[in-house]
Amino acid sequence: MKKALCLFNAYVQQEGPKYTYERMKEEFAKLGVVLEWKTNSEILSYLDQNGSFCGLDLSAYAFCLYLDKDKYISYLLEKRGLRLFNSAESIRLCDDKMLTYLFLANHGIRMPKSVTAPLNYSHQFDPTFLKNVEKELSFPFVAKENYGSLGNGVYLIQNESELISFEKKFQNEAHLYQEFIESSYGFDYRLILVGGKFVTGYRRHNLNGDFRSNIAQGGIGEKVEIPESYQKFAEKIALLLHLDYCGVDLLTGKDGEPVLCEVNSNAFMAGSEKTTGVNVAKAYAEHILQSL
Repeated sequence: MKKALCLFNAYVQQEGPKYTYERMKEEFAKLGVVLEWKTNSEILSYLDQNGSFCGLDLSAYAFCLYLDKDKYISYLLEKRGLRLFNSAESIRLCDDKMLTYLFLANHGIRMPKSVTAPLNYSHQFDPTFLKNVEKELSFPFVAKENYGSLGNGVYLIQNESELISFEKKFQNEAHLYQEFIESSYGFDYRLILVGGKFVTGYRRHNLNGDFRSNIAQGGIGEKVEIPESYQKFAEKIALLLHLDYCGVDLLTGKDGEPVLCEVNSNAFMAGSEKTTGVNVAKAYAEHILQSL
C-alpha cells in the first residue's frame, strides 16, 4: 500500500481539520493508501550551510495532503520533492485575502471594490489614507484583516469614528477595506471544487442578524440548487489559482450575479458533506491519485 503524509499545524486545535483527516484517511484506505497524521513541528525541514534543502526522510511518502497554511514549511517540502495538495503557491495566494484579489484581477472576476491599507511599521497615525477610503467607499463598508478564517477579522464599518478606531487598532497588521454588498447581507454560497470542477455547494445564512454568514459566526448551512452561473464562476477562480481543492465563497450582487467574497484553500469538509450529503472526501482522494 502507498503511504501519504497529512500535515497539520501543531498550534491550532480545530475540529474541522480533524474531520477532514478522518474522512480522507477513510477514503484513501479504500484506494490502497495509508494516510499518516503529522504536525508542522514534527516535520523538520531546513537549509544547510550550503543552501541545500535538508530534513527528515520523506521518501516513504507518495504525496502530502497539506491541511496547514504554513507557507515556509510548504515551500520547503516542495523543494525537497514532495508533491503537495494544495500547492505551496496556491495556499500562499489564498491565505492572504488581498493577494487573492490582486491575482484574480483583470480576469473578468466580479469582486467588491477593494482598497488595500498601506503597511505601517510605526506607532504613528496618518488620517490621509482614511479620507481617501471615504471618497471611494460609502458607509457602511467592510474592513478585513488579510489573514483570517471562519469570519474572524471581518468587520462592518458604519461611520468615520468606527473607521478611525479600526485603523488605529490594526494599523500594524495587513488589512483592507471593501465595498459592502448589501444585497448579500447575512448570506452567501459556499461552493466546493475538486480539480477545478464543481462538486457540491450550499447556502449559508446567519440567524443572529450578523452580516457574516460563516457557520462559526452563527450561520447555518442549507442545501440548495447552486445556479450554473455560480458554478462556472467558481470553476474559473479555482483553475486560475491552480487549486486541487477549495471552497469558493460567493456573494449575490444586486442583479443576482455571483460576486467573489473569498477563496479557502483548506475549506472544512464537515459542513459541505453533512449539509449536502455529497462524498467530497471520495472526490478529492480520487483526484489526488489521478494527478500523481
